[in-house]
Amino acid sequence: MYAILDIESTGGKYNEEGIMEIAIHKFDGHQVVDKFMSLVNPEREIQPFVVKLTGINNKMLRTAPKFHEVAKRIVEITDGATLVAHNAQFDYRILRTEFRRLGYDFQRKTLCTVDLSKKLLPDAESHSLGKLVRSLGIPMSDRHRANGDAIATLKLFKLLLSKDSQKTIIQEVIRDASQGELSPTQLDIVSKLPSETGVYYMHDKDGEIIFLGKTKDVKRRVNQHFTNTGQLARKLQKETKKVSFERTGSELVAILKEYEELKRTRPKYNSIAKRSLFSHVINFSKNGSPQIELEIVKSRLQKEQNIGFNGVPSAKSFLKKISAEFELCETSLGLDSICEHSKNGCAHGCAAQENALEYNQKIYSALHKYSLKSRTIAMIDQGRELGEHSFILIKNGTLKGFGYVELNHQINNIHILESIITPMDSDENTLFIVESYLRKKNRLKIMELTPAI
Repeated sequence: MYAILDIESTGGKYNEEGIMEIAIHKFDGHQVVDKFMSLVNPEREIQPFVVKLTGINNKMLRTAPKFHEVAKRIVEITDGATLVAHNAQFDYRILRTEFRRLGYDFQRKTLCTVDLSKKLLPDAESHSLGKLVRSLGIPMSDRHRANGDAIATLKLFKLLLSKDSQKTIIQEVIRDASQGELSPTQLDIVSKLPSETGVYYMHDKDGEIIFLGKTKDVKRRVNQHFTNTGQLARKLQKETKKVSFERTGSELVAILKEYEELKRTRPKYNSIAKRSLFSHVINFSKNGSPQIELEIVKSRLQKEQNIGFNGVPSAKSFLKKISAEFELCETSLGLDSICEHSKNGCAHGCAAQENALEYNQKIYSALHKYSLKSRTIAMIDQGRELGEHSFILIKNGTLKGFGYVELNHQINNIHILESIITPMDSDENTLFIVESYLRKKNRLKIMELTPAI
């Protein structure tokens, strides 16, 4: 649990400052579950430069509650949570100072989004909150006001959690919180999980990931692990002390994340995929003919990756699909030995009868729709919450990564997309995963982009 915090102080000498506005958003790693925001009467003068910066003046604070009147609420909303702030050292020091004046020793664990962004976004020109979120295309309002800055910090923290591919943030929090055996029962664990699409991580008592998977229903899938009777299930039931999860919204993002994180973390109870996820490809050639010829061949015989399939039946099914969709004769695609329309003329145009230019154009159209080769696109899918979209960025036929956007101008701007993505390694398997998903699912919105120069 995290408490995203921002404080606006009066300014002044070190340790003599007072809090004049505070905002806290309690965040469970996926959604805000509680929030508190208030002006605070600091019982001291505000420095002129602070008034100019924030727009808050002494007159506005005369009727505001004093710190001792909101202290209990702050203790309650931060109880059991790690404080997260941009320049956390400053906010935490000011908060502790105010509590010390009341005779209370306020202590919480902290995470600083400045430090995290320097580690996870090392190429950013600036790590100040305003410039950083602007460069990432994160919408921001009420700059230098507690709630506006807290919301921006929350959105930045969500992005940093997504970019934290090694899961160092959550593992450290789990390790600190667990201190050995966890008390919640498996039923308690399941009850806290969402029935949503995402990737789940099963941790042992040390916070290490021992198993991970992707699913369209996290709650249901983990419940199956805890109720099944197989050998793997028994091991997971015995060793799992915590289950964390990451909502993806998009099923395709979940599939790609599972593939990449299995390669990187290699949990001891996962079966790691073979080197290649596909066995056959459709080869495109002319072989002296004016028309393109298609041939299903074993993938190991091809140096250049074409559209991949996990077997001959799957490849033939695809050819039948494009035959119907692009009005291509099955005979010309090598599926039928004799065209049933040949006596009266093939309605779709057999290879021997159809104009080569027109036929080839249909093949190119099919390739363009179902192949990623040389394309620069954003694949838009549903997000994790209302008003949000997920996207997968393909640049020059290479998978670059995934991310989340709220505004249309972010989707149209490849520079912004490249700055906010969680990078992913691209290989023949990731391209196969995306292309095979494209063949099966039609709901993804494909946006052609102009590559950044």
